[in-house]
Amino acid sequence: MRMRYFEKEDVLFLMLAEEAEFSSVELAPNITAELNAQGELIGIEILNASTFLRDMLLESIQAKVLQMQTPSAS
Repeated sequence: MRMRYFEKEDVLFLMLAEEAEFSSVELAPNITAELNAQGELIGIEILNASTFLRDMLLESIQAKVLQMQTPSAS
C-alpha cells in the first residue's frame, strides 16, 4: 500500500493496487473508494484529510479515556 498526501488540496490518497480506476463509490462525505473493472478496491481518497484525521483521532482518544475512567465490573 502506498499513501500520498496533497497538502495544497488537503487530500489523502491510499493506493492499494496500481490499476486503472474503473469506477468509484462514495462511502461517506469526503471519502471515496476507487474500484477496478472487477469491482475490487484499489484506492481510497479522503478529502479534507487533516480535519478528518484530527476528528477521528480525537474520538478514538476520548473513547479510550472514557473506558479507562469506567470502573470494571468485578
